Formats: sequence, structure tokens, C-alpha cells
Amino acid sequence: MNKYFNVAGPCNNSKHYMVPVIDRNKEIISLIAQEHYFVIHAARQSGKTTLIQELVSHFEREGKYYALYCSLEAAGVFTEPEKGIPEILGILKCAAEYSGLPFKKEFSEAINTSDISTLIKKVLTNYCIKLDKPLIIFFDEIDSLEDKTLIAFLRQLRDGYITRSRIPFLHSAILVGMRNIRDYKSRIREGRETLGSASPFNVITKALTIKNFNNEDIHNLYHQHTDATGQVFEKQAVEKVYDQTDGQPWLVNAIAREAIVEILQEDFTKPVTETLVEQAIQNIILRRDTHIDSLLERLKEPRVQKIIEPIIVGMDKEIKDEDKTLKPANKIYNEVIIRALSYNTQYYLHTSVENIWIDKNGNIDMIGLLKGFQQFWRENSEIWLEKYDYKEAAPHLIMQAFLQRIINSSGSVSREYASSRERIDLCVHYGKNKYPIELKLYYSSKTVTQGLEQLSKYMDTLGEKTGWLLIFDRRTDKIWEEKIYWKTEKVNGKMINIVGC
Repeated sequence: MNKYFNVAGPCNNSKHYMVPVIDRNKEIISLIAQEHYFVIHAARQSGKTTLIQELVSHFEREGKYYALYCSLEAAGVFTEPEKGIPEILGILKCAAEYSGLPFKKEFSEAINTSDISTLIKKVLTNYCIKLDKPLIIFFDEIDSLEDKTLIAFLRQLRDGYITRSRIPFLHSAILVGMRNIRDYKSRIREGRETLGSASPFNVITKALTIKNFNNEDIHNLYHQHTDATGQVFEKQAVEKVYDQTDGQPWLVNAIAREAIVEILQEDFTKPVTETLVEQAIQNIILRRDTHIDSLLERLKEPRVQKIIEPIIVGMDKEIKDEDKTLKPANKIYNEVIIRALSYNTQYYLHTSVENIWIDKNGNIDMIGLLKGFQQFWRENSEIWLEKYDYKEAAPHLIMQAFLQRIINSSGSVSREYASSRERIDLCVHYGKNKYPIELKLYYSSKTVTQGLEQLSKYMDTLGEKTGWLLIFDRRTDKIWEEKIYWKTEKVNGKMINIVGC
């Protein structure tokens, strides 16, 4: 059977085009050699399960360790350890039965399952005593476990860890899931400052994340298909994929599959071009595949809203990551988030706003368009603002929905946004034309001055001489005649239209 680009479940080297996963995550081998217990965390469909299944196969071939893959997803429904811990034991027994481990029938033999506080530790200790090589277990879907079951399970891993110099136990335990270890802590503290000095987390030495593909990885992945079929990915197409995905593995595979299978109908005589990649990306966004839908579901979580809303608005609310800046992981996620949050508005505008601002030559009448938006905002803002859960970001989302309605599928909007910059930069691409726009919420008398300077710098990067600065004034003591205005100023040799809303 010919290999193909996989977009569902773990990859298998005999069936799928693959980038060598262990080579990109060599630190894991070193941590296991040093007997560490650690976390691997990454978003869904980033290659976690593929990686750990490859690692199990690697250690089986190497012969230095025994290795076991064990998914805890089925135990996620049991929040109380009286039911959750025996369920985990059942999962371990099943995983061992279908693995390459020895003594399968003796796993968990003659254990009193009523003592849930030591059950997992005793089972693993008794099993490790029988083995002639150290045992590694990869616990996948660890964040499926909830509340006291999670605590009880981790405490038993900790107890086994700290006594393993005298009593046999796991050589390494690797906890694999979507969240970093600090997120487990926040979920089970229940308002307490600490879980105490005997915290089940204090044996975890490191939290690793799965690396995205780099540009060379994508070239190599796509070249496997070229070698197999003769179908070429043009250089600009591959660079477009990397630019839009930042190497997110599922997206890289999904774009290739969409272009080859759905658009070209597996006609391998035709090359995959940059235009085909752009079409594939739009198809994936509009179709909202499972991976995209799972991302969108998380936008409803209050914790996620607390992070995403300041990013959209461009505010700094002391939300930082290790790089001191938070932003969506890639440009496709940028687009998906904005479109999802403004979907209802887009649908309404499609049926109620006539597009009269694009001429036959493919030029946008940006002055007419934004004056039309001013009128729409004046008439409808109070109604639409109440419909948004993301109320602080609602003006930005409504404006972008309005733009999306106008350009429809014939153009695109590129978005540059991240917290701490106090604005969002947009560029409307239509035909050969670019229209730079900056959105800001009014906070003080400095808002316009800052916006002019910021937009001027953004226009420099685009090489454009005309831009539009939208100022949303949400002060309740101002009447519409004061909020709605149009001014034009020259800044650093550029013409900037200030649009009050």
C-alpha cells in the first residue's frame, strides 16, 4: 500500500509519510538514561502519541530496557480513587497483556485491590522484582485523570520513586498530555496554596514539549511523497506552509492531504503550488475539521478567554509566557480564532450588508467602506456588543467580521496581534493591493498619538504610504457626534486616516 499524509491518530512509518520523531526529541533518551520522571506536554495532534510509541519500539529494539505504553484516557470518568485506581490497574494489565513484556499473566497477580492507597505501587514493585531489565512506562493522556484519582495515582508514583534504591520500581515514568505539570497543580489545589512538602509533583524533574517541524523537516516530509509519486511541491508552496503553520505537525500533513487528495484528486502529474496551498488552508478553516473544532471548543473556557481576549485587543494584563509574549501558535490559528469568535456576526453581515465598495478593477474603496462601518457601528454596536462573551474584544471582532464580509473569498486579512502592544495590526490583501489598518481602544489622550506612530511603523514593514487608524471610544459620557469622526494626518511621509468609532 502506498504511504499517505496522516491526519487521524498516531503515525506509523510503514503507512505514513513521517519526519523522524526521536531525532527531533533526543533529550528524552538522555532523561530516561538518567532515570528521571518527567512530563511531555503539547496540544492535541502535535505528535505526542506517535513519539512515545516510536520510543517504545526504539527501546524494544535496543534491548536495554523494557518499555510500556499505557493510555489512561478510559480512567478519566472516575474522580474518586475508590473507582479510579482499580480502573488504572485494569488499564495497566491490559496494556501489559498486549505488549512485548515478559510475565504477562503474572502482572498484578494476587494483589489486594481494596487498598487503593498503595495498589499501583505494589503492582509495579512486584512486577519490577521479576524483571531482568529496568522498566519504563509512558502514561499517555495523564490529564484525563481528575481530582482525587489524579492525586492518589501521582502519590503512589512518588512513593515508588523515593524508595526505589531499596525496593524495585519504575526506572522512568513519563507523564504525557496536553498540559504542563503546573497546570495539574492548579487543577487539584482546590484553593490551597500548596499540597505540602510531600507533593506528588516534586519528583518530576522536567517538563518537555514536542517541537514543531522546521522548514527542513517539511521539505523532507513532502519530498518523501515526491520520491514515491513524482509529484513536486514547489519551493514557494513549502515556504507558504511553514509560514502559515509554524510547523504544527497536523496542519502540515492536513494541508498536503487537502491539496493532493481533495483539490487535485490525486492527479500526481500536477505540482502542488503556493496557490493550491492557500486554497487548501481556506478549505480546512471553513470545514472546521476535528482538530480545528477541538481548538475552538477551548475558546469557551473562562481560563482561555482570560488569555485570548487581551491578545486580540492588544492589551498587557501581565499574561506572559517564557518568551514574555503570548500569541497564537501560528497564522492559521490566528485566523481560526478570529473567524470562530465572530462567526455569527459574519453570517448576519453576509445577509444584511451589501458589498458596494469594490470596483471592477479589483480596488477597494476603503474610505467608503470604513464610513459605511462607522454608520453600521453607530446603529448596531449596542446590540452586537451584548452578544459577545469576549466583550472587551467585541469591537475588534465585529470590525474584522465586517472586513471578512467585504473581501469574502477573493481576498485575505493578515493579522498581527500579541499582548503588550496595545493594538492589533491588520492588512487587507485584495488583488495586488494592500490596505494597512490598525485597531485601538480609546484609553487616554495618548491613544491617537501612539496609534499614529505604531501604524506608521507597521506601514514601513508593508511598504505602504496610506493607512487607516480605527479608534473605538467606549466611554459612556460621550455622545455619538463626538465618537464618530474622520481626520487625516501626515506622519513620517505617510497619509493616515483616523477613523473614530
